[in-house]
Amino acid sequence: MRLIFALLVSSILLSSCQESAKKVQSFSTGEKTSQTMSETPTKKASNYHHVIVKEVLQTSKYTYLYVTENSKQFWIAVRRLDAKVGDDVYYTQAFPMQNFKSKELDRVFESVLFIQGNTSTPPSANDIAKMGAKKMPPKVDNKIEGIKVNAVSGGISIAELFKNRTQYEGKKVKVSGQVVKVNNGIMGKNWIHIQDGTANADDYDLTFTTQDKANMGQIVTLEGTVYLKKEFGAGYSYDLIIEEAIIK
Repeated sequence: MRLIFALLVSSILLSSCQESAKKVQSFSTGEKTSQTMSETPTKKASNYHHVIVKEVLQTSKYTYLYVTENSKQFWIAVRRLDAKVGDDVYYTQAFPMQNFKSKELDRVFESVLFIQGNTSTPPSANDIAKMGAKKMPPKVDNKIEGIKVNAVSGGISIAELFKNRTQYEGKKVKVSGQVVKVNNGIMGKNWIHIQDGTANADDYDLTFTTQDKANMGQIVTLEGTVYLKKEFGAGYSYDLIIEEAIIK
């Protein structure tokens, strides 16, 4: 019995020593830990895609580029761009479309990425650092071709909502659309952008906040409250946004 007790005490002491050793080791390598943290922004560069143009197809609004990234080759679409074979293109955000038909080209792309915010300039250290910081989600800056989502019973289109915004202010509405952008966990909310193919002048993209989640390309119907001239600080504001939304 005494032998068992002695072994038990020894085991506890050994465990305690090992834990202390871990703490000492962690403290002694604090400088290395700091170096690793300072290198984190550099790792964020993986958020940027660098592609090289292999083929160019022009339309009135879009430029379709067949590009290569490492060993992968695929099509992307950007706002009309004076591009040529061999050019470098950098981007961070893309919206995938499957079996997309370009009417102007009379061509169906098995898969094409519609690019947001492309540039020919490599990201700077500042750009990379900014990617690591959570901030208010920017608005989608172009209307995605090929989206057509009809309003459900009792719902309204995005064009109708923007056209008669004052009529809907403070009221609950139901809107359907295809998810074109997702930013989760900002200010305790998920920020989701949808388009349904309709527009009122330049208003074609609807932002809503929710605790629910959605995936890029998903067709969703949401119900939430309409707010106009909503300010969120740091220079971010929305002329129209739907809050406290629930995805049906």
